[in-house]
Amino acid sequence: MANILVVDDEMGIRELLNEILSDEGHVVYSAENAQQARTVRDQLQPDLVLLDIWMPDTDGVTLLKEWSKDNKLTMPVVMMSGHATIDTAVEATRIGACNFLEKPIALQKLLKTVNQALERVLPKEDVFKSTSNVIKEYSTTMLVNAAEKTGIFDASRQVIDGESVLPGSADAELNPGHFDLPLREARDIFEKAYFEYHLKKTGGSMTKVSEYTGLERTHLYRKLKALGIDVRKAGSNGN
Repeated sequence: MANILVVDDEMGIRELLNEILSDEGHVVYSAENAQQARTVRDQLQPDLVLLDIWMPDTDGVTLLKEWSKDNKLTMPVVMMSGHATIDTAVEATRIGACNFLEKPIALQKLLKTVNQALERVLPKEDVFKSTSNVIKEYSTTMLVNAAEKTGIFDASRQVIDGESVLPGSADAELNPGHFDLPLREARDIFEKAYFEYHLKKTGGSMTKVSEYTGLERTHLYRKLKALGIDVRKAGSNGN
């Protein structure tokens, strides 16, 4: 987990990056201009800054120069822009930026760039930690709990070698009441339990849930929102 400062005058960009990086377990601070960025940098000492180049008051390159001159470039800085030239990117790198992200920012590129930048300042095991708490692996019992809670299965747990396991398909029965529901409603009940299980299993890591379920991250975000799933709450182990 890292403390990351996102500096961008566009609210939509700030909110999007905040959502994505928070779901990866990072603490995200936002600033809409250079003055706010200075304050957050001085007071909170972020581990990484994502800095937009084009801002109305002071542009990102000028702020980067200021930090470098004042010996405040103590954290990696990744520049962001949708209109910057190669010369601008080269200049920012010369001043001290560690990388450059072109807008619109591709999700996988963002996560890869953030991880690479954080490798400079954080222990490797902390870079890929998806939440602030270390979440133990959940057994298949968690799926049984989620399924029983939503009423999908009227199934008894089987205990094998002292561990609860999900009964086989021959032993599991759908709640008859669900056959009277419209297909979409019955499907939503199952999908909610399914995604909550995987969020718990991965400690709330959207990257891992995306890999396990085969859904692209953007689609996954929309799906969870439509199902009314709170990612942080679903990924908690309840401690």
